[in-house]
Amino acid sequence: MAMDAHEIERMIKAALPDAAVEIKDLAGDGDHYAATVTSAAFKGKTRVQQHQMVYAALQGNMGGVLHALALTTSVPQD
Repeated sequence: MAMDAHEIERMIKAALPDAAVEIKDLAGDGDHYAATVTSAAFKGKTRVQQHQMVYAALQGNMGGVLHALALTTSVPQD
């Protein structure tokens, strides 16, 4: 079963309430998405740590219900 883009966004925002999240369905199949996540919580974190925070927000759905997620993370510009 595929995962809905709105559900992905909801889960990320639940873990990172200040996040600006943009989700794109890359293949139209509900299994391959690209996400851009901007959050102040990423400040001082490495790119790997930022991605780990987003994957943790997805609560184990990555690699199962959610097959592929191309992820871009950043800290908001002041």
